[in-house]
Amino acid sequence: MVGTRAWTPEREGAPTREGENAPTRQRAGPGTTRRELVGFATVGLLAYAVDLTLFTLLRGPAALGPLTAKALSFVAGCTVAYAGNALGTYRHTHPTGVRPYAVFVAVNIAGAAVQLLCLTVSHYCLGFTSQRADTVSGAGIGMALATVLRFWGTRTLVFRTEGKVGSWTG
Repeated sequence: MVGTRAWTPEREGAPTREGENAPTRQRAGPGTTRRELVGFATVGLLAYAVDLTLFTLLRGPAALGPLTAKALSFVAGCTVAYAGNALGTYRHTHPTGVRPYAVFVAVNIAGAAVQLLCLTVSHYCLGFTSQRADTVSGAGIGMALATVLRFWGTRTLVFRTEGKVGSWTG
């Protein structure tokens, strides 16, 4: 079109016809992906600490049943992870409304299902029934696969940029 210019990195933040600055576009690359991974991991560790601490308190001093305690600690951990990602790692996406949180919880439930599936396959299908095997399959392999799923889901389904699904490769 005549009179329009394509976006280039040099034009980022350049004045528009109305005299306002154009919105900053996120450039996806190895640096962006690395920052997202570090932020996501940091927030995830904090959320895990909240989940574990609350579960321990609810099971011990509060004397709640294991499923009730885990459900409550899971919701608290998800809330901390969502807030940390929304205010930190993915603050440039400006999520609004209930939908992003609901999708975030759904992604985390899917991650938990992956961990349970790994444990189920290892324990009941493959016959690895020791505590060590359960830990390796559920908290090791399962957690690794679930983390990949959670990172992808968080990045592409919850904290999208410019209304588009984010790229897996950055």
